Amino acid sequence: MEFRRIGELPPYVFASINQLRDQMRRAGEDVIDLGFGNPDIPSPQVAVDKLAEAARNPRNHRYSSSRGLPNLRLAVSRLYRRRFGVELDPEAEVVFTIGAKEGLSHLMWVLVGPGDTALVPSPSYPIHLYGPLFAGASVCHVRVGPGEDFLANLVSAWEGASPKPKVAVLSFPHNPTTECVDLATMAKFVEFARERDVLLVHDFAYADTYFDGYEPPSVLQVPGGKEVAVELYTLTKSFSMAGWRVAFAVGNSEVVGALTKLKSYLDYGTFQPIQIASIVAMNEAPDYPHAVNEIYRSRRDALVDGLNRIGWQVAKPAGTMFVWAAVPEPYQEMGSLEFAKHLVTEARVATSPGSGFGPGGEGYVRFALVENEQRIAQAVRNLRRALTKVG
Repeated sequence: MEFRRIGELPPYVFASINQLRDQMRRAGEDVIDLGFGNPDIPSPQVAVDKLAEAARNPRNHRYSSSRGLPNLRLAVSRLYRRRFGVELDPEAEVVFTIGAKEGLSHLMWVLVGPGDTALVPSPSYPIHLYGPLFAGASVCHVRVGPGEDFLANLVSAWEGASPKPKVAVLSFPHNPTTECVDLATMAKFVEFARERDVLLVHDFAYADTYFDGYEPPSVLQVPGGKEVAVELYTLTKSFSMAGWRVAFAVGNSEVVGALTKLKSYLDYGTFQPIQIASIVAMNEAPDYPHAVNEIYRSRRDALVDGLNRIGWQVAKPAGTMFVWAAVPEPYQEMGSLEFAKHLVTEARVATSPGSGFGPGGEGYVRFALVENEQRIAQAVRNLRRALTKVG
């Protein structure tokens, strides 16, 4: 049979690393997996307890609402008031999504189509690239990362594109490069969008994952931000609730309304006890993200300090749960995929090759901070023995 959309998808680069990892584990090797950014930190206990309680109530076994329970939308609007000083109307400016990936994908369905163009960071979290493509639009890559001026690149890409892009995808702190911006820079993005009639879609997955005094700004903090932007906020990293699939599209009421209408034809939301427990997480465990951050900070320091000690020079990120590391010079000719394979076979350490995040990621690998400090220390020792050309 001939299938639509998936035929244009390239081979999944990360799959080759996963297969190699699994093959070695079946052979009895201890492979430390720092590839997949799958949080290992438990969800808030108060949310787990509420989930169990709510699941016992048969009234919660029925269909829910695709836009999210009223109190769930109210809870995230209160979170935005506390965290960012942003007022959100839970009826018109908030809609529940089944994770940020689902939210962004379906958001693109109502924003772009064949003949349209979207500006997307390069390298890119894969759904940022393929969300617009699934909707039939074209993608214009905008370089982001160490040594890049993303705003200047954004302006240049818009000016050189034809037709002119209608949408620009942002995501700061950025996965995979860990690049961060301040509120003044976010204000320049809003100015860019207002002057060129572009809608900003800000994937704010790492809104609460930050270190060393830095605090990520919401695009909605910028005066006039709601006029030109919609933001995706998720409990995945903030509250370590990855498998719960709880996120929100917030901001511009027209855009939120369009997504709400589309979703009413596509889903009935998620299991109601999950929504109820998420309300409790936001209302009763507001400081949980700080505890999660301290764990990631400790792991970040263990990894980066360890890599620098063995001669692999890497900077400490100010946000995200990742470390973006340039392939060491003696190994650059291998390319990121072959180097990542080398790390699995020779160091028993799995990473994500930069090429999996698009052509802009070539020359890098991404470490995910999903193991404890002891395992990270072991990974560093393994890398020191395997990377004989470093140091």
